[in-house]
Amino acid sequence: MGALRRAALALAALLGVSLAVLEVHVGTSLVLSVEGQQAVLPAWYTSHSQNKPYVIWMLNKNTGPFQILSYLDGVVKVEETDLKPRMGFLYPIHSHNISVFINATREQDSGQYMCSVNVVDDTLDKNIGIINLTVLVPPAAPTCQLHGSAVVGANVTLSCSSKKGKPSPLYQWQREPPTLQVFFPPAQDRAKGTLKLTNLSLEMSGVYVCRAENQAGSKNCSIVLEVHSSSTKALIAGAVLGSLGALATIIFFAQKVVGYRRKKRDNQEEGANEIKEDAVAPKTPSWARRPASDTMSKTSTLSSIAGTRQAYGARAPSDTASILTSTGSYRGPPPRAGGRPPSLSPPAVNGTSRRRQDPAAAPVGSLPPSSLARAGAVPVMVPAQSRAGSLV
Repeated sequence: MGALRRAALALAALLGVSLAVLEVHVGTSLVLSVEGQQAVLPAWYTSHSQNKPYVIWMLNKNTGPFQILSYLDGVVKVEETDLKPRMGFLYPIHSHNISVFINATREQDSGQYMCSVNVVDDTLDKNIGIINLTVLVPPAAPTCQLHGSAVVGANVTLSCSSKKGKPSPLYQWQREPPTLQVFFPPAQDRAKGTLKLTNLSLEMSGVYVCRAENQAGSKNCSIVLEVHSSSTKALIAGAVLGSLGALATIIFFAQKVVGYRRKKRDNQEEGANEIKEDAVAPKTPSWARRPASDTMSKTSTLSSIAGTRQAYGARAPSDTASILTSTGSYRGPPPRAGGRPPSLSPPAVNGTSRRRQDPAAAPVGSLPPSSLARAGAVPVMVPAQSRAGSLV
């Protein structure tokens, strides 16, 4: 078919007949663009006709082709798509250049773009051009991680991964200066981003950098590897356990001390409350407020009671028995010097005999009861004490 067409064109040229032919051309079948940058889809057409063309640009995706841009009768129309505010014809149409531009490309702009040209009085040869656009996405900042315990003689794995990137990024590990080191398979897996370090030594400590890269760009991350000896690790663990034990001991004894002091304070408070509850306020005897004559009568009565107890064989009062008056002097039995018998008792008062006081045996500074009574003294009875030390 192509040979027949070429023969027809040659015959027309020999006969001097003009035969116009329309053909669409593309600069490349694949355009790569980095996300965020401008993409240009180069296309033009050839024709000997002077009539205005009818140009249509379409985007073919999984859902099917749809129109995005057109030119008809000198009017440019951009369809309602995501590309509307970002695309247009790069040159005037009358120049036969029908290239289009796309600003701020996005990953979803990738696809197959088709342009078609029609002229009224032109013969069609190839009126459709196809360009594939691929928007590249640079890798996102990767994340570096350490898996395993960095102890001398152990094995660890360093991992590196990026959540974004088109095409999928490849990873490269290396150790930073002063000990520069580049790793290769099988220790390093460039697709998975892992680096296996075996039989660790203290000299392998350092900064390890991972670079994630693709055609759109690259990003790095780093991790510090500190290799410890097993003895150092045990020492650290022992120090931590010892600190925790000491802290627990301090807390235990502190609780004991606080509990002991609290218990002691509670016991003291209970004892004080018991004393306050059992204590009875002292009361002044009713007979102490009576007249002096009544006081003398009670004194005589007490004396007679003591004499009666002696008459019936009661225990003799101790020599320490005495009566303390309010003036500070004591009244008691007269001393027995040289075994003298006691003097006869004075006449009874109110029917009760009363012992006569020996003026010579009275203690110095003492006063007779009558004088004490007139002075308002209050007699106080002190219990007698036997020779065995018990109270009578």
